[in-house]
Amino acid sequence: MTATDDHRLFAQTAPMLTGLAYRILGSRADAEDAVQDTFLKWQHTDRNGIDNPAAWLTTACTRRCIDLLRSAHRSRVDYVGSWLPEPIHTEAADQPEQQLALASSLSTAFLLLLERLTPKERAAYLLYEIFEQPYHDVASTLDIEEAACRKLVQRAREHVERSKVRHVTPAEQQEQLLAAFEAALVEGRTAPLAALLSEQIALRADGGGKVTAVAEALHGRDAVLGFIEAVLHPACRNDRWLFVDLNGSRGVILERDGKIEAAISFGYDDADRLRDIFIMRNPDKLARLEAVRIR
Repeated sequence: MTATDDHRLFAQTAPMLTGLAYRILGSRADAEDAVQDTFLKWQHTDRNGIDNPAAWLTTACTRRCIDLLRSAHRSRVDYVGSWLPEPIHTEAADQPEQQLALASSLSTAFLLLLERLTPKERAAYLLYEIFEQPYHDVASTLDIEEAACRKLVQRAREHVERSKVRHVTPAEQQEQLLAAFEAALVEGRTAPLAALLSEQIALRADGGGKVTAVAEALHGRDAVLGFIEAVLHPACRNDRWLFVDLNGSRGVILERDGKIEAAISFGYDDADRLRDIFIMRNPDKLARLEAVRIR
């Protein structure tokens, strides 16, 4: 295999590795680091002894992600305020079923749920359920017995199914929610939004200790609507709104004075009511959305 062939094969596998790494780590920057580390390891490995390059790359990337995740967990314990995954702009898929799969496995709510799993549970679930790899390949990647791998996937699946975070709300319902949310923030009219809220509605904001953000999650209609009326409406009513797909579903980027002020995404319950409002204000995690803003 020539160097050109090596680079071509890696380039073909890189999008899948990046998607896997982002779902494991919840950070596009960390995911790209993991893929780059995998590429460097690939360059310095004797490929003559590798029968299945794609499997080798998946294994190397997954193990690197697990190492990074363990380090990240230690830093997230000391994180200032609520930690949220880095939002990413996602293009609409060509087919409806592709769009559903994308939305269900990239939503902020789903990525937050993965945070409650062990690193190996998270990797096993993603490899088997999302990337459709057989158990024996997943077990080999994680260097465990297949029976243990099945148990990891089963435990993770139970958590995911119990939380119902992979439910995808129809696009028209999402647009209705966005219109009501805009009316609440821009005009101060919260009644249309209140009618769409779940009883379990929660609002979380991530400022990373760098900008002002609500320190702890707000729960319940009264708390969330009160915060919107007292804080978000006065602060955001003059912002420029850019409606985009964030993490597979409809969201909004707010711009103020020529820069991104916040990216807001949403989560829904299985009755298509709004269950979560996620507000990203950490400038480090907003930096990659600048390209979306200037289009």
